[in-house]
Amino acid sequence: MSKHESQLLHTVDMRGMVTVIELSRILGVTDQTIRRISRPLVERGELRKVHGALVSNRKTSDPPFLARMNLNREAKVAIAHEIASIVQDGDSIAIDTGSTSAFAAQALRTRQQLTVVTNSAFVASTLSMIPGNNVSMAGTQLRDHDGAAFDRSAFEVIERMQVDYVLLSASMVESQNGFLVHEQCEVDIATAMMENADYTIMAVDHSKFTPQKRKPALRQPQLKNGSYLVTDGAPPPAFDDLLEGLKIRIANT
Repeated sequence: MSKHESQLLHTVDMRGMVTVIELSRILGVTDQTIRRISRPLVERGELRKVHGALVSNRKTSDPPFLARMNLNREAKVAIAHEIASIVQDGDSIAIDTGSTSAFAAQALRTRQQLTVVTNSAFVASTLSMIPGNNVSMAGTQLRDHDGAAFDRSAFEVIERMQVDYVLLSASMVESQNGFLVHEQCEVDIATAMMENADYTIMAVDHSKFTPQKRKPALRQPQLKNGSYLVTDGAPPPAFDDLLEGLKIRIANT
């Protein structure tokens, strides 16, 4: 598989469906080139072609991280584009390992001269091959289900970085307990990233504001006044006290 085929397949798999025009803009090639690159992928059954767009054939039985990326995909894509409107060319950003953060990394490919630190192999690989970007992969031992690193070297890299923004995610939001995740290592990484960032961006789709069967029990660090909350719908009134002082950005789906 050629480099362009790999990039195109990666982009479509992550978003589910992408128009030819949008793929042309993301990959920096002409519409005709997109059609030429996609033809063998369609013939091999790796993609489907519909009018003016390409559709992923990735199965829901894929590894857990990719399965999570298929949940509320449209909302996560919209949130990702909203994040890309906050982060500007030349900015520096620390990015966590959530599926929404993975979509944001794809959207940030449109930015130039970014300095990025992340403990996600997915995020690092997405942004590292953009000319002019400076990407630091934090950690050496990667988990098998999501390619995330939480070893001591991950913290050492993060603690040395000073960034404009940190992008965080959460598994659920509660009006009383705030932004929740399942694992202590996620809290620890978020804390380390926030300590060395000027601004925090918390990205959660609308589904995170409703109760879940497998409720996460660990709180993410409290967001400071002036932090961003990026979501795809207005949070319910019950969350007004929790979100007071935050800059709420509603992404258009």
